[in-house]
Order: sequence, then C-alpha cells, then structure tokens
Amino acid sequence: MKMKILSPPTFIYILYLIYLITIPRVSSSSPSLTVPHHFLQCLDTQPSDHGSPNSATAVIPTNSSFSANLMSAVRNLRFASTSNRKPEAIVAALTETHIRATISCCKLLNLELRVRSGGHDYEGFSYTSPVPFVILDMYNFHKIDINMADETVWVQAGASLGELYYNIASKSKVHAFPAGVCPKVGAGGHFSGGGFGNLMRKYGLSIDHIIDAQIMDANGKVYRDRRSMGEDVFWALRGGGGGSYGVILAWKIKLVRVPEKVTVFKLERTVREGAVDLVHKWQQVAPVIDRDLFIRLEIKPINRKISKGKTIKVSFIGMFLGTPERLLNITKNKFPELHLTSSDCLVKKWIDSVVFWANYPEKAPIEILLKRISANEYYWKRTSDFVQTPISKQGLKTIFQTMIDHSPLPRRVWMQWNPWGGRMGEIPSDATAFVHRGGNLFMIEHFMNWYRPGDELEEKFLAIARSFKEAMAPYVSKNPREAFFNYRDVDIGITTPGYNATYEGAKVYGEKYFKGNYLRLVKTKARFDRTNFFRSQQGIPVLA
Repeated sequence: MKMKILSPPTFIYILYLIYLITIPRVSSSSPSLTVPHHFLQCLDTQPSDHGSPNSATAVIPTNSSFSANLMSAVRNLRFASTSNRKPEAIVAALTETHIRATISCCKLLNLELRVRSGGHDYEGFSYTSPVPFVILDMYNFHKIDINMADETVWVQAGASLGELYYNIASKSKVHAFPAGVCPKVGAGGHFSGGGFGNLMRKYGLSIDHIIDAQIMDANGKVYRDRRSMGEDVFWALRGGGGGSYGVILAWKIKLVRVPEKVTVFKLERTVREGAVDLVHKWQQVAPVIDRDLFIRLEIKPINRKISKGKTIKVSFIGMFLGTPERLLNITKNKFPELHLTSSDCLVKKWIDSVVFWANYPEKAPIEILLKRISANEYYWKRTSDFVQTPISKQGLKTIFQTMIDHSPLPRRVWMQWNPWGGRMGEIPSDATAFVHRGGNLFMIEHFMNWYRPGDELEEKFLAIARSFKEAMAPYVSKNPREAFFNYRDVDIGITTPGYNATYEGAKVYGEKYFKGNYLRLVKTKARFDRTNFFRSQQGIPVLA
C-alpha cells in the first residue's frame, strides 16, 4: 500500500496544530501579549510569498508603531479611548497570501477578524470588537487599473474614493463614477453598502455600476469573478455589506459620462429669510426635478446675528450636470422660490467639483484628493432615516425648534437631507441588496459632534442624539423604520458579542437595513460562510 504524501501547506498546518496542543493555554491571569506573539508565530507557519514573510506585515501592541497604525484610520475619537479593547495584531497585507495567512491564524487562535479599508464604519466595527480580534488593514490594496477602451476600472478595496476620482480624471475629462463626496472613504466598504453621492439621481448608486468583483472566503479561496462566486453572492456584495461574506479584494466598475464642465452652487437661508417655506417646497421639487440636478440640504442651528438666541440655517448645495444657463432655466420654472442667480453658480471641471463637494479650500489642487489619512478631530454619532411623505410646514417648524432645544451650542445636532428620485426610483428594490429605492423622497443623515473626551460627556451627547432621533419618528418611515447600512447605528439593535447570531435575533436590525432582502442575504451567507467566520455585532447571520 502506498503512503499518502501530504502537501507542504497541509504538513505545516498539522505541525502548527501540534504546536498549539503543546503550548500552555492562556488563562485570564496570563499576560495579554501571549496572544499577539502566538499570532505572529502562527503567521510564520503559513505558506508565504518569497521574500515577504507573513509576520513582517503585522504589528502587535509591543511594537512602537502599533498605536500609530491603529489610529491611522480611526475616524471617530469615541473609539480611540483607552477603555476600548485593542486588537491583538494589525496586519497591513501586501499580497493575497498575507490575507490568507491572517484568516487561517484567526481561525486557529479563535480570534475575530475585522477588515478595514478606509476606517469610516460609523460604529467602529472595522477596527474595534468586544472580543479578542485582529485588524486586517487593506490600506496597501489600492491599485486602480483603468481601461478607457471599454470604460471600466478594476479598483482594489483599499483604494480611497479620492484616488479613484483622481485617476479617472487623469484619463478623461468626460468620465466619472457615482459614489460618495468624502474622498477619504475606502472603496471596499463604501461600495458594498451601496455607495451614494451627488450623481445618484442621474445614475443611481455605485453598486448599480459594479459589473464584477473578487473576494476571498473563510477558507482562503479567491473567487476571481462573479461567475465563480455565484450570482447570489455577487448580488449580496452590492448593498448587503461585503464584510459578512469574506474579504473583498477588488471591484470592477463601469464609468459614466459627465459634461466636460458642470455647475455647482451653495445658497444659505435662515428661518427669517424663508427657510421653512423653501424646505417645504424642496421636498416637493428635489426628488422629481430634472435628474441632472442634485440639491442637498444641510440644516444647522446657529446663533442669531441680530437678536439673542438661536435660529436655523439651511444650506442648499447643488450639483448640476450642465451649464448655468440650463440650470437657471430649470430652477426658474420648477423652484423659483430659491432665487438662484448666475452669480451663485460656479462652473468647474467634474474633478474640481469633487474638491468643492469635499469642502476643501476653493483653490485647493486636485492632488489633495490623494490624501488618504486625516487628523482625528472630534467625537461623533451618526444615524439615518428615510422620508416617504412630505413633512408639513408646521412639522418643519417643530423639527427646527426641536433641533434648537437639542443643541447646546457650539455642540449641536444637525442634518443632511439627500434627495432620491430620478434613476433611484427606476431600479427595483431587489435588483441589488440595497433595498431603499422607489417610494423614498429623501434620506436624512443625523449628526451630533463634540470635541472633548470623557465618559460623562459622551453619555450626555449620545443621549441628546437619541432624544432628537426619537423626536423625528413621526416624520420618517415606519414598520420598519428604515436605516442605511453604511450609516451603522447600534441603537437599532446588535447581536451578542462573540456568539453566532440567529436569524430572528439579527432581524431587529436586518429588516431595518434590508427589509425584504434580509432573508435572501441570510440564505446566501449560509451557503458562502456557513461557519459565520465573518461576523460582527450587526453582521448577516447564517440561517438556523
């Protein structure tokens, strides 16, 4: 009888199992650094690329660069507190082999894996966990390969939107991609949650222009295209949050056409200047006006300039795919109350409009879009709502007063209202996992910012944010009260840390994020990640 020869990876794996059996188990009194060191040792038992040891891409808490690596993509100072559990290691993968080794060692050592592309997860799920975990940082996976012949791009998951936009503009003056206005956001998470921005009324979401993807599963297998992963998985990755299924490596996207010059504007009106009437009219106009026009509202409490007290200021921020002349003709006929004039309009190349929308200085060069890391400046809470029926003028007055009552200036609650309609209303709610399509007038993003640390301050401002959101309940969607997955909010429900969520247990947030698409996401998860390796407090569960 012939003896079966084990492959090198299998042999190494068995050796490491023997090693694990022979080492002393880590007790609660053991130094926490034993786990990081075991993780590094594990990495070096895994197959590696020639000249690139797996452990060379990892840092652990005893390394001097650990804190800087951790904080480099912590966008919310709430999650920088010393009371938050720190990762056992951070792996800044350079190759797929490094990712595969990281997954293997997390499984062997029973560590959760958090995948971080841009670090913009609103509840910090991509870089925090209540149980022992490792961060897989996709920062180095930021290659962008543009093929102008067929107007497609392969963009790796760690690339920022700013990098993507800059590279598109370097190839063409008349191409763009519909995605967010924050250039530091990573493509991996942004696209998998939907990806909305100021081109959405014309072209829909990012996921509506994703034509292929690459993903690594919990066994380290790479699926190079949608055919190999299956259409159900490809469907789930577009809007269902890729982090519940595997490590997204890259997206293939289809570019869209834009004019060589676009028009942008920003108008500000207070209550005294007719803000209530203008916002009321905006609700009726913005979702149905010419789809080349996108008008965002920013609603903020401010101190009055003349008399004492507070008032509300509303900013109307516009993006128009055309000339000022055509824009003014549209607003004159459909929204004359706005009193938009030619002096309000700025004509820019599309790439310069990206700089404008990102709130960079007027003369900032487009190279600023390549800056991927920014200073951590404040603490915040963000949530979302969808509005499906216009809010009355009295309702708006009540909302504005409630905002003032909930705003101990300079700390304040404020909102962005983003209009739906246009292309968004034409795409079926089950075409992708992103369900919030027709029937919505606009989406609200709620903001609460503060600037000093402290548990008491945090509880105070979180309570204000929750109270204000509760006050908004009469005006937004119901049964369920819908929420946008990329604006994560633990207040709508989480699963028990460290345990496999059940279908019913995760339904508390799953139906708010995904409505009728939730069950299909769960069934897909059960097939593709049946052990629920890729999990978080708001992950997609396997079907019980």
